[in-house]
Parts: sequence; structure tokens; C-alpha cells
Amino acid sequence: MSAASASSPSAILVGILPWLLIFVIFYMLMIRPQQKRMKEHQAAIAAVKKGDEVITGGGIRGRVTKVMDDDVEVEIGQGVKVRIVKGTLSHIGASAKKPAND
Repeated sequence: MSAASASSPSAILVGILPWLLIFVIFYMLMIRPQQKRMKEHQAAIAAVKKGDEVITGGGIRGRVTKVMDDDVEVEIGQGVKVRIVKGTLSHIGASAKKPAND
């Protein structure tokens, strides 16, 4: 009789319930916030405009001078402009009206 009770639906549910609970907690604490950050980052990349201060994934800082479909042109020094893929931008800041060192 104990073998029949071990395969009952309630015993299976008791065995699966802790794993299901672990997955729900993992989803709420890890996966959902990461998806939210990714959506915010994608929206910021899509909204980049001329004059914004940006930092690339490689750590290069600059100011956006031209926005194209998949690329942006960034001025990293006086007269030094590079084309960068939008997806590599790691931080997009608002445009500064007056440089700090001028």
C-alpha cells in the first residue's frame, strides 16, 4: 500500500512544488529585472540624438554628431570623429549645454 501512495498525485505535487517555487523566485529576482533593464537600454539607444554624451562598450567617451539607422558618428576629440554601431553604446547621457573645462 505504501508503493501505491508514493505515486499518488499529491506526492508528485509535493515533489515538484519546491522546484516550481525556486523557479518562480529566480524569475522574480533575476530574469524579470534584467529584461526590464534591457528594454530601458534599447529605448535609450533608439532615442539617441545629436549632441548626446555617450560612452561605448569599450569605454570611449564622446558627443554624438550624426545619427544614422544602425550607426552613430561620435566626436571623441576636437576634429576626431568615429562611426560606432548603436548597439555598442553602454551609456547615453543628456547633452551638456556648456563644457565643464571651457
